[in-house]
Amino acid sequence: MCLRRAAGSTCLVAVLGLLLASPGHAWPTANRMNYLTFSRPVALPGVELAAGTYVFELAAPLTDHSLVRVLNRDRSKIYLLAFTNAIDRPVGRHSDNVVTLGESARGTPPPILAWYPIGDSIGREFVYRN
Repeated sequence: MCLRRAAGSTCLVAVLGLLLASPGHAWPTANRMNYLTFSRPVALPGVELAAGTYVFELAAPLTDHSLVRVLNRDRSKIYLLAFTNAIDRPVGRHSDNVVTLGESARGTPPPILAWYPIGDSIGREFVYRN
C-alpha cells in the first residue's frame, strides 16, 4: 500500500514538473500585458487617454479573454475595464503593430478600434456605442 502511494505521489510530482518546465507554458504572459506609448491623445469607449504610456492587458486571462483592462504605467489607475470582441490580426500586419486607430473629427482624439497583443494572431476589438 505504501509503495503504491509513493509511486502515485512520484508520478504527480513528475507531471507537475513537466507542466511547469514546458517551454510553451504561458503563466508569465497569460494576461497578454503590453506597455503602449502614444505620442498624442487617443480615445477608448467612454474615456480619452492623454499622450503617455499605458498598460493594456486581459483582466481575467484564465476565465474570460473578452475582458480588457487599461491602466496607467504604474498600474495605480484603471482607465477602462470593458468587454471586447475577438478579432483576427489582419493578414500581413506585423506582430509588433498592436493597435488599429479609427478616424476622428479634427481636434478630437482618434479611437482605438482594436488591440492586438504583441505576438498574438487574435486581438480584441473595442465596442463603441453611438
